[in-house]
Amino acid sequence: MDLLNTLVDKGLRRELPTRDEALAVLATSDDDVLDVVAAAGKVRRHWFGRRVKLNYLVNLKSGLCPEDCSYCSQRLGSTAGILKYTWLKPDEASQAAAAGLAGGAKRVCLVASGRGPTDRDVDRVSDTIKAIKDQNEGVEVCACLGLLSDGQADRLRDAGADAYNHNLNTSEATYGDITTTHTYADRVDTVRKAHAAGLSACSGLIAGMGESDEDLVDVVFSLRDLDPDSVPVNFLIPFEGTPLAKEWNLTPQRCLRILAMVRFVCPDAEVRIAGGREVHLRTLQPLALHLANSIFLGDYLTSEGQAGKADLEMIADAGFEVEGADTVTLPEHRATAGGGCGSADGAGSGCGTGDSAPVSPEVSEARTDLVAVRRRGAGTDLAPNA
Repeated sequence: MDLLNTLVDKGLRRELPTRDEALAVLATSDDDVLDVVAAAGKVRRHWFGRRVKLNYLVNLKSGLCPEDCSYCSQRLGSTAGILKYTWLKPDEASQAAAAGLAGGAKRVCLVASGRGPTDRDVDRVSDTIKAIKDQNEGVEVCACLGLLSDGQADRLRDAGADAYNHNLNTSEATYGDITTTHTYADRVDTVRKAHAAGLSACSGLIAGMGESDEDLVDVVFSLRDLDPDSVPVNFLIPFEGTPLAKEWNLTPQRCLRILAMVRFVCPDAEVRIAGGREVHLRTLQPLALHLANSIFLGDYLTSEGQAGKADLEMIADAGFEVEGADTVTLPEHRATAGGGCGSADGAGSGCGTGDSAPVSPEVSEARTDLVAVRRRGAGTDLAPNA
């Protein structure tokens, strides 16, 4: 397929595909999905070999968020039966993180619900970062606390944070349909604040919210422009009790096409399969490792994931290896010079502007049996999944 050969060549050169090429990946048929995976897999292996980075989530504060993000089980007005608790103490968070680190995770992601942190919250998280790093040499810590005010990213960096996560989630054109209590521009501003403070920026998307192929391409091209080191790809978990509970628009094959498109657009960024992989990729999860070089180990913020042991077995059975703590994740040019996907060095500056007709997403059977609310780990007396 000429399209795939072209995209592989561009990916190896860090050259940006055209919009038409990115849309064409999403429009390929199920019959061609293995060809798409094989092509994107060449780009993934060129930049990351067969390594899989493991990340571990610690939900520092669960539920009771004042924002109205339609996809979120912690949103204002959500009736999802999730765990709700206030801030974990630093030693509690460190103990929760230890389970993931023992399972092979090299990055701990500290997440708290809410619009954004107060200065007191930043102090809390700073103490938690110190507690984790004091007990685990070489661990990476990423904070995800919502919208940042001026100076807060610098304080987190000074406290030892390595990265900051704030997802764009969907295209600018449709953002107002998903969230009304803050704007797309607010999210872009926070990613830029993280960059400016010297933190490794982590920003991604959520697929499956009823968006068009054009929306998916728009948000991924916007991410390339922002130049995050890590791009998490979430697949909507349709929680009962949220406005998007009936949105079951994904099939395993569509998820693979989305991951492939992200890899082609951001060839040398850490592409992470995030929430919803078990729900939507299901038995095709191992194929996704040929596209993404990073996953979350164990459970998510408010939902349960695949058993940590099963994650490790899946990686080994698929012929991949867990990335060691002493290995630098990013390619050398990104790790040392900040170049790469969306950098200002001019690589792949051309971008097509063709307007393709919308492609209707395939409708998948609602698998509500696969959505399991988290009842273990942080905020409970039960052992975590790691």
